[in-house]
Amino acid sequence: MANTTSGTTVFDKNFSIDEIIEESYERIGLQSVSGNQMRQARRSLNILFQEWGNRGLHYWQIGNNSITLVNNQAVYTMFRSTGDGTSDATAVYGVDDVLEAVYRNSSNVDTPLTKINRSTYQGLSNKTSTGIPSQYYVQRFIDKVTITLYLTPGSTEAGNTINYYFVKRIQDIGDYTNATDVPYRFVPCMVSGLSFYLAQKFKPELSQQMKLYYEDELQRALAEDGSS
Repeated sequence: MANTTSGTTVFDKNFSIDEIIEESYERIGLQSVSGNQMRQARRSLNILFQEWGNRGLHYWQIGNNSITLVNNQAVYTMFRSTGDGTSDATAVYGVDDVLEAVYRNSSNVDTPLTKINRSTYQGLSNKTSTGIPSQYYVQRFIDKVTITLYLTPGSTEAGNTINYYFVKRIQDIGDYTNATDVPYRFVPCMVSGLSFYLAQKFKPELSQQMKLYYEDELQRALAEDGSS
């Protein structure tokens, strides 16, 4: 009689933080870790996720939202952290950057906006001119992201919206029993990356080897994800 399959495809969400840490330590020859070694690994995994933010766009971390325009208000704020204690019912949290945006009128007709840099915005002669926005400038601070519109919405534009796509931050690790905020495609490189980080602390002679494994698996994941 043939063996049956599991019938499930949820390994990535049942793969808890403590199991990821255990697997990563085993790859550098350490077993039965506990206490401070677990805390060090959890910290390293959070740093690894932040490093991924420097690798470019991850398509599973794209969100969409709309801002309601206010008369004579050019600057709108989103927050990068969900745990900074900020309380604002209209705020969007976890935003790391704004990718693209459109001006949407009351008839749901969209007009594309052009993303400009700081120098271009600084060169605009009259930043208080009101009308339908045509450009936007994004500033990324430690604790927030702001989007500055030009032209500044006037009374005619107030109540209409800016609809935008944004890059979300990868969620923090949290408890050891949590799953990660990572799709299954990135599980292999996540474990390899953590092994590389841990090797630098506990097995320096393996760090170069672990780095090669990590970079190789990360590139495959990015290619499959469409992010490279």
